[in-house]
Amino acid sequence: MNRMLNMLGLCMRAGRIISGEKACVQAVRAGGACAVVLDRAAAKNAVKAVTDSCAHYEVPLIYAPEHELGDAIGKPGRMVAAITDPSMADRILELANAER
Repeated sequence: MNRMLNMLGLCMRAGRIISGEKACVQAVRAGGACAVVLDRAAAKNAVKAVTDSCAHYEVPLIYAPEHELGDAIGKPGRMVAAITDPSMADRILELANAER
């Protein structure tokens, strides 16, 4: 997970991440999200909203370890992040699958 979290930090510095539950759900609905990362410590309502949106719009969903997503992107407390760049999203998906 460490390499995936490092890549998320790189995406944030490049300006290719949208964070926050409502903003991410809007990005998924608008077709602007290539992948979504959800912290395992997120609230039940946030988990339901994000997973339902990702399933309906067929956007890949990745789970991050508890309380590490916000720290990785430099915004402690954030539980949801959407990657907007296709190539960066592909790389994050590769890293997440390799580390399982």
